Amino acid sequence: MIPRYSRSEMTEIWSEKSKFQIWFEIEAHACDAQAELGVIPKEAAKIIWQKGSFDIDRINEIERETKHDVIAFLTNLAEYVGPEARFVHQGMTSSDVLDTTLSVQLTRSADLLLADIDKVLSALKTRAFEHKYTPTIGRSHGIHAEPTTFGIKLARFYAEFERNKTRLKAAKTEIATCAISGAVGTFAHINPSVEAYVAEKMGLQIEPVSSQVIPRDRHAMFFCVLGVISSSIENLAIEIRHLQRTEVREAEEFFSAGQKGSSAMPHKRNPVLTENLTGLARIVRSSVIPALENVALWHERDISHSSVERMIAPDATVTLDFALTRLASVVEKLVIYPEQMQANLDALGGLVHSQQILLALTQKGVSREDSYRLVQKHAMEVWKTGGSYLEKMKSDSEVSSYLSTSELEGLFDTEQHNRHVDTIFERVFEA
Repeated sequence: MIPRYSRSEMTEIWSEKSKFQIWFEIEAHACDAQAELGVIPKEAAKIIWQKGSFDIDRINEIERETKHDVIAFLTNLAEYVGPEARFVHQGMTSSDVLDTTLSVQLTRSADLLLADIDKVLSALKTRAFEHKYTPTIGRSHGIHAEPTTFGIKLARFYAEFERNKTRLKAAKTEIATCAISGAVGTFAHINPSVEAYVAEKMGLQIEPVSSQVIPRDRHAMFFCVLGVISSSIENLAIEIRHLQRTEVREAEEFFSAGQKGSSAMPHKRNPVLTENLTGLARIVRSSVIPALENVALWHERDISHSSVERMIAPDATVTLDFALTRLASVVEKLVIYPEQMQANLDALGGLVHSQQILLALTQKGVSREDSYRLVQKHAMEVWKTGGSYLEKMKSDSEVSSYLSTSELEGLFDTEQHNRHVDTIFERVFEA
């Protein structure tokens, strides 16, 4: 995590203070449950809540000697609580605290990320309806294909982020589990009801069976979903970057007063935000493979996953939070040029209507092979020499024998491509 690509709301979840606070709450709630069972005195549980505190510098000092973070925390906690601290961590193991805490942190992170996705969805929906019927050229292989609308372009990305929202909700549910089951997960020294109590208090579900650790397939799925979301961010960012190219210039990032595009070339207006988003997406995706490799642990537990998660969990969630927030802002402020879209649509002299002529000829009884030959012949001439594709088709006696002038002209009407825009929008926004 670096401040340049971090928001305080997300970094706070991963702060040392927040982590140790969650540790304390898990231990204190477990004490409450143990007190109800008669395992420890109820008065002791009350004192733990009343006196319980921690000092991060002191914990770090103790850890330098013990080489164990949970023991260092418990030692420092005891310095505040006093004799009653002997009842803390009864029947528990370190992973009970560490894994349950990670579940809490990832769940809270997911809540922020879901709110971020809602911002992106809101921006996309607003701009999609704004340009619902704005004609633009659709491209395949980067080459002009057929007309579409800019609203449909944005609707496609809206639907993609809706799917990501569904995926993240499922990933949040899957990761939100609590394990308070002791060494090797058998509850040998702690009652399963303690786990259920802590889970409820921390807003989690119980882990049905833990091997001392929460199974890492849950975490792998969570980070895979983050990776997919980052790819969707890049997908939209790449589209904007292409549209901002000088030769295209159909849309561009907002360029504020006083902003500078280049230290050498004062005329430059670069898509720096979407280029940044492309890079940040790579960082988030880099967490996926390590998360998948963490699934395979030795027997009931090893800690090969631990160092990985200490790095990728904050880095991936903080980076994705920043990226989604930036993306929403880019879409909200995106400068769109309908006139340039129309100019690009017309740039090839009507070639983008070739399929309509092809289909019309087949409807008149011409074989598909002959229709394709007639349509392509003149299309290739326009590619080479320019001119009006419609006029070339009109001048072809073979084509004219099947299609009248008025019929040909009607086939060059862009509005035919917009007939089902409403249907698409209903499917996307009213589903």
